[in-house]
Amino acid sequence: MRRKCRIWWPKELALSEPLSSNFLFGWFVSSSVSLDIVVAFACSEGSLLHNQSGLEGTLHDANGNMPKFLQDKSKLSILGQHGVDLNSNGLSLSSGTKEDQRNSSICGNACVQHNRGTFRENHGHGTCRCHKYDGLLGQCTQASIGSSNWILLLNDFPEQCGGEIYRIPKLHHLHWNGQIVFQCDVHVVIYDTPLYGGHHFSLHLWNSSEQVRADFKKPKWVDELHQKQPLVDLDTVILAINSAASAKIFFERHVAPRRPVVQFFMVCRFLTFIWQLFAMSMASLSTLFYFILQLLHILLSFGSQSWIYIKSARIFRSTWISIRIRCCQILYWPIFLQDNGLRSLSCVEYAEKAALRRHSMWSSLALDVLLGNLIGWALLYNAESACWWVMNFTGEITYKSMRSSCAWLMGAPAGFKLNTELAGVLGMVSLNAIQIWSALSVFLGFLSIYIIKGLAISGILFGMTIPAALIIDLFLLATLHISTLHWLVSLVYSTQTQALADLWRLFSGRKWNPLRQRLDSYDYTVKQHVVGSLLFTPLLLLLPTTSIFYTFFSIVNTTISLICILIEVAISVIHATPYIKIFLWLARRRRFPSGIWFEIVSCQSNLIDDTAICSPDKFGSSSDNLHCNQNGGKSGILVSFLHSNFLSIGELVVPHYRKVFSGVFGSFFAKFTHGVLTGKRVPSTLGTALPSPLPWMSIHYKEYWCLCYDSILACCRS
Repeated sequence: MRRKCRIWWPKELALSEPLSSNFLFGWFVSSSVSLDIVVAFACSEGSLLHNQSGLEGTLHDANGNMPKFLQDKSKLSILGQHGVDLNSNGLSLSSGTKEDQRNSSICGNACVQHNRGTFRENHGHGTCRCHKYDGLLGQCTQASIGSSNWILLLNDFPEQCGGEIYRIPKLHHLHWNGQIVFQCDVHVVIYDTPLYGGHHFSLHLWNSSEQVRADFKKPKWVDELHQKQPLVDLDTVILAINSAASAKIFFERHVAPRRPVVQFFMVCRFLTFIWQLFAMSMASLSTLFYFILQLLHILLSFGSQSWIYIKSARIFRSTWISIRIRCCQILYWPIFLQDNGLRSLSCVEYAEKAALRRHSMWSSLALDVLLGNLIGWALLYNAESACWWVMNFTGEITYKSMRSSCAWLMGAPAGFKLNTELAGVLGMVSLNAIQIWSALSVFLGFLSIYIIKGLAISGILFGMTIPAALIIDLFLLATLHISTLHWLVSLVYSTQTQALADLWRLFSGRKWNPLRQRLDSYDYTVKQHVVGSLLFTPLLLLLPTTSIFYTFFSIVNTTISLICILIEVAISVIHATPYIKIFLWLARRRRFPSGIWFEIVSCQSNLIDDTAICSPDKFGSSSDNLHCNQNGGKSGILVSFLHSNFLSIGELVVPHYRKVFSGVFGSFFAKFTHGVLTGKRVPSTLGTALPSPLPWMSIHYKEYWCLCYDSILACCRS
């Protein structure tokens, strides 16, 4: 089986022509059928030899900062050399002429003969020109991976693509697990080095993180299959590519010569001073809010067991939940904004995800407060007009619509012949309740202007979600008389329908068995049948009247519930919308990859004379002949560019909304339908998922100020 090798080559190396020999740094990723060589960066020969004393420790420290998964798979090490001029050593390698083939044969014999000496003595890294760096390479190899992989690359042919000329590296030879390989299928993949804030690569699709929960135990062969070496370990390769920039920065910081002092020193100092002032002001403002919240929490904790506190918590349930969530967001934003350490920043993909998690909460808080200010100031300036409109709308609904509807139900609604006495009783009870509530609302009407101003001020200070939740509670409180009438009529309706169902089972000779949860046959007496007949007839004749009133109040109560549900959905959408992701997607869509694809630009094959390289009289053992027969033949090189697919705005936002509304609509409609048909309680809220409230924070004010200050400065440093 022919050997296959993939060289992941940075774009900046492909665009530049090396003036001298460079050492390549990166990762060897082995799989069952191929070898992936991920080149992170290149270092000049002179710079590396000048700092060879601290190279071992630098590679060790760089590997320590890499992701744990990448450390388990491979280590950052010296991969080989690139741009070596073989003519200076009396060697050359090209294809097409007999002279080239003769030189290839000479190089092959020299490398194989040298493999018996220097290569084996230095763990496979000292062949051809590499023997000049035996001491350095042996030390770095032992410090990094201790393997016998080494690669020698040349600049072979330029490739023009998109108006730019790329210099594609050509494989001269490869030391693979102690063997010298001259001919193998090479796939050169040119990639643009991922940078934080720019782009990165990802193999996972937008919905691949949602794993299906399996209730059954996995078979043993599934675990054995996962333990086997994969055919292509692209996960490790992509992780190494995403960590290439961090490895290069770490290496240049410790090995490369120090850069001169920044020219705009005063400008940088001025910007740093401005950022420190901003951090101090934000920390002071947050500490002020922290002091107010702690004071209110202490005051409320004294009356938490009182009857007023318990009842108000039940009446204003949505408001209490929103206030709790908002207080936790205000208290915990510096905790979420802090850095997670160097290891999360070493991989661009991990750094992007960590940054999105850090900035998601404060961005949601900022957009909520901004929306609350826009609506709150408008409502505050037009409080009197809003109060007048609310009072007129309430009077229109209460006096005209509800009273006229109840009077209509007491007559012959839609031509139905109702029971006059029962319709009169239900109608008079409804009219009296409406009249009492209308008088009470008029008496308390002077409070409406203060309620509207309170909603506006709460939106300005705490965001839009708190006044929206308060509107739900106030709306339910204002329509309490309708909810009470609906509960009363539904109680009559459900009792009547349940009695009719029980009487029907009496006539059919069946009885409900609560132990077995089924209907069993039962012999009723004659007296029971007579009493059942006397009760069944009037209940059945009164059912249309009860059903008409129940249908009317169910429609009104359902309308109230739908209005509250719409506001609840708006609150959940405000909390669940990933504002920072949408903003970054609009600014730079490349930060949200979803899978990779390859753009093939060229495909070549080089035919080398097998007899010139693998002649029997050139080697002294049969194993060497086998080694050459394995590597000789036709070598192919495929050149492609690595690209990413990107998420659409729908693919970016839908998973967040799906998490909020998952399993909500089905259960709600099932409960709602069952409640309407049976006359039971109908849910007035949808039950969407909200951010989980965190434990209450209680630390010293100075410590909280320092925490806010350090968090903002950490954003500047990152």
